[in-house]
Amino acid sequence: MTTATLTSKGQITVPAVVRVALGVDAGDRVEFVEIVPGRYEVIAATRSVTALKGMFGRPRKVVSIEEMNATIARRGAAARDVAK
Repeated sequence: MTTATLTSKGQITVPAVVRVALGVDAGDRVEFVEIVPGRYEVIAATRSVTALKGMFGRPRKVVSIEEMNATIARRGAAARDVAK
């Protein structure tokens, strides 16, 4: 098990073995995700948004902004009708 000590300023030094395993370096960001109350997972947030390009493949249908807005309005109205 690898441990680190929390300073009075709330800072920790991530041990080298953990930095290597996460693939993080100075200036990189990490996220703390609560898995269950009191238990967190540390995730490297080193990928840029552009790295996600192509993750879901090509769109099946090209949709205009106007079509998107119309669908959002239609579904929003339908949701309000159901809630009444």
